Amino acid sequence: MIRFVLVLMVFAFQNLYAQNDLIPQPKSLFLEKGELKIGNNWVINAKEFPKEAHYLEDFLKLNLKQNVEQSNLSVQGIPNIILKSNLKLKEDSYSLSVGKTVVIEAKNGKGIFYGIQTLIQLIHENLGKGKMSYLKIEDHPDFQWRGMHLDCTRHFFPKEFVKKYIDFIAMYKMNTFHWHLTDDQGWRIEIKKYPKLTEHGAWRNGSMIGAYSEQKFDNERYGGYYTQEEIKEIVKYAADRHVTIVPEIEMPGHAVAAISSYPWLGCTGKQIPVENKWGVFEDVFCPKEETFQFLENVLTEVMELFPSKTIHIGGDECPKENWKKCEHCQALIKKYNLKDEHGLQSYFVQRIEKFLNSKGRKIIGWDEILEGGLAPNAAVMSWRGFEGGIEAAKQKHFVVMTPGDYCYFDHYQGDPKNEPLAFGGKTTVEKVYSFNPIPKEINEDEKKYILGAQANLWTEYILDSKHVEYMVFPRIAALSEVLWGKKSDYDEFQKRLFRHFSLLDILGIKYSKSIFEVTGSPVPSGNQASTKYALKGFDGTNGIFYTLDGTVPSLHSTPYSTPISIDKTSMLQAAYFENGSMKSKVFSQDFVVTKSTGKKVILEHQPSEKYYSWGAQTLTDGIQGDPAEFRSDWLGFSGDNAVMTVDLQNPTEFSNLKINFIRGHENWIHLPQLVAIFVSDDGIKFNKIKEISKAEIAETIGKLTVKLPKQKARFVKVIAQNTNKIPDGFAGSGYPAWLFVDEVSIE
Repeated sequence: MIRFVLVLMVFAFQNLYAQNDLIPQPKSLFLEKGELKIGNNWVINAKEFPKEAHYLEDFLKLNLKQNVEQSNLSVQGIPNIILKSNLKLKEDSYSLSVGKTVVIEAKNGKGIFYGIQTLIQLIHENLGKGKMSYLKIEDHPDFQWRGMHLDCTRHFFPKEFVKKYIDFIAMYKMNTFHWHLTDDQGWRIEIKKYPKLTEHGAWRNGSMIGAYSEQKFDNERYGGYYTQEEIKEIVKYAADRHVTIVPEIEMPGHAVAAISSYPWLGCTGKQIPVENKWGVFEDVFCPKEETFQFLENVLTEVMELFPSKTIHIGGDECPKENWKKCEHCQALIKKYNLKDEHGLQSYFVQRIEKFLNSKGRKIIGWDEILEGGLAPNAAVMSWRGFEGGIEAAKQKHFVVMTPGDYCYFDHYQGDPKNEPLAFGGKTTVEKVYSFNPIPKEINEDEKKYILGAQANLWTEYILDSKHVEYMVFPRIAALSEVLWGKKSDYDEFQKRLFRHFSLLDILGIKYSKSIFEVTGSPVPSGNQASTKYALKGFDGTNGIFYTLDGTVPSLHSTPYSTPISIDKTSMLQAAYFENGSMKSKVFSQDFVVTKSTGKKVILEHQPSEKYYSWGAQTLTDGIQGDPAEFRSDWLGFSGDNAVMTVDLQNPTEFSNLKINFIRGHENWIHLPQLVAIFVSDDGIKFNKIKEISKAEIAETIGKLTVKLPKQKARFVKVIAQNTNKIPDGFAGSGYPAWLFVDEVSIE
């Protein structure tokens, strides 16, 4: 009897997941006995849902090259697709059955549309077979906010591509498009009452080119904007696909383009240019009555264009330097008994919220709007990790999670050596798929305040629409499954994603193939004078071949099976092979082996969880961190000093120490104020042997090489003093500075 029950359970499980290459994966899919023959002809019967029927007809004709007609009657001999209402189903849910006919049922058009997306994938998957198995799908989403963001200010994208971007959102059953329309580098929305916003503010004289650290610019006039008629067209296009557009009008910071158009909006009243540089700037909206009148007028026109109940008002990265020097701002702080400039920002946001609430709208802002006190009805978009969202949920405010480590699609998704220039960091498909929007720190009652999540695509380094596609795909597929409610592990998802690529090919979407790449990570090696390095490819460890002499790997190279011991300075190169040919780009990693490589490191302060890399081992793994990729191979300390003690195991002679830091002011990352080096024989009593000043460190741009009198010691301590609070005039002034450190090399 037990064996019989187990067999039934296995059979049920197999049926639940059989023939399921769908993304996002449905909640349940059961195969039934029988098959529907399919060719290139279809009939759609959808009296109740004409809009959705036309969408399906157009998609099948244009993209899958099918012959489709609509009819109120059943047609014999070819598959019939019936779209019908079922008021018993829950909001946003649908059922889809394949039998002698294909039937999609839902409470409303939105559910029907989600069922259509599933059907499109099923048809694509089975066209080559000429038949489709009978099946039954019951499906619904887990989260109500399933979104994608697009920054059209740093680089401008035409109306037709914005509509295409909405199609990307819709095809994965996502429902929110966060449209970033104003910033320092350009104002992109026509406002009739203030024509200079687009006559002047939509255009800048030149743009940054290349990496931020290079500080290079072109001199080409750049810009563009959306007319109100174009916006109406885009809003309708999105609504037809059951996507809500949430517009973002940045305030009080990121306002240079507006202030450049109307200088009286700032604290100084001076004429300034539209920014041609990326970053955060001191010129922000001055909280005076004429500014609020301007913003209310702007928002009135915005609300006439966008029916969304939620308006995004930014609220992030607002430097306070001008407010500190502004007599009006200081008088406001005194008048309303505000604590400081953060309290003034809260006052600003609450004024705007009160206005929007009076018009039946709600605000959402980046998590900085928590500082100084959260506006009464505001929702929070948590981007600097989970902390802002946790705090907001505990205060009983709604939250959209979008933590940078998981949801910033402007980060690299593969090895930067093989990828187009990006903002930095590394957010792989696997990392996105591991995302859980509900943090463990909130209780059951607080979970209801997590509306969902979205990915953000900032476009400083994304110049055209094909590059947008490359950065979005296939990570959007992973996020869609997280937000719809995934049912599988990553390896299973990756197999479905691989088969899903054929649909992206048909649609002409340029997507990243970084999932085929070989990746690597250090493995603890027990304090030996070496490091072990593990490799992983598309099929685990299978199919990987590598070399250690810098040559390109081939099928004649060493096959990988277990972590590789690196005991001398080497260049590791590896690639994934399948069916006799190389499927991945070549993965490359340099190792510099010194007397400290592989040795134990003791940290007095632990780095931030966000920038923990491989922990203390990161400092002696033989890998020199790339400053452009500070989210891996580096340790990041927020406000704390970096105090590192290397145990060389035995008294060891040395006369040279190298250590690397990052300078990236736009990301709040500063070089240390000073570096001090100590030695000890017992790990208790240390003697200082060298101190390096801030000026000396700055001259090296963080790549510090220190010549020492010949030493013999077992323990070497390095103290790098953090800037602590970021000074005025820099992005993030007043906040704790970040100190990034990597690789202590002792020779």
